[in-house]
Amino acid sequence: MCRLILFLFLIYFNSTAQVDFEWQEGDILFQDGDCGDFCEAIRKVTQGYEGKDFSHNGLLMSNSGKWYVLEAIGKGVSQTPLEDFLSRYLDEDGRPKVMVGRLNDAYRYLIPDAIEEAKSKLAKPYDHAFNFENDAYYCSELIHFAFKKANGGEDLFLPQPMTYRDPDTGKIFPIWENYFKELGIDVPEGELGLNPGGMSLEPILTMMDIY
Repeated sequence: MCRLILFLFLIYFNSTAQVDFEWQEGDILFQDGDCGDFCEAIRKVTQGYEGKDFSHNGLLMSNSGKWYVLEAIGKGVSQTPLEDFLSRYLDEDGRPKVMVGRLNDAYRYLIPDAIEEAKSKLAKPYDHAFNFENDAYYCSELIHFAFKKANGGEDLFLPQPMTYRDPDTGKIFPIWENYFKELGIDVPEGELGLNPGGMSLEPILTMMDIY
C-alpha cells in the first residue's frame, strides 16, 4: 500500500511540475550538447549545477507572441525558435537536455535591457578565439556582456580564469592545442572567460527543470 501511495504521488508530482512551469523572458537555457572531444574537455574541467554537464547556453526572449533563444553558435549570434533549440539534443526518453536558470527577483529589472543588447549583436560572428576584446561572441560571452551593459558596465556574471589543461595530466588537451594552432594563436590559458557550467553555479540564478 505504501509503495502504491508513493507511486501515485510521484505521478502526481511529475504531472503538476510540468504544468506549473512557465517560460519567462530572460530565462537562461543551459544545454547539455554533444560536440565530441571539445565537450568532453569542457566537462572534465567544469561541472555545472548539481554536477550536470552543460556545454551551451542561450537567452530566452519573446517576439510577437513566440519564444526565441538568443544564442551564439557556429554561424554567429542567432535568434533561434525555442522549439528548435529544445529539440537539438534529447535524452533517452526524448526530453530536451536543458535546464533553466532564472534570475533572482533583485536582478530581473535588468532583463529588458539585456535582451536589447543581445539582439543588437545578431549576425555578429562566433568568437572562435574566446577573446573578450574582439567583436565576436561565444555563448556565455554573449549573455555576460548583455547583462553587463544592462548593469551599467558592472559584471553580473563573474568571469574566471579559463583553463584548457587536463586536470589528470596538467597538460593542454590535444584537442585544444590543435584547435588554437589552426587559428594561429596561443592557447589562452588563464585568460578571463565564462562557460555554461560555471554560470549555472552563479548564486544570482535559480536553476530549475522544465519537467
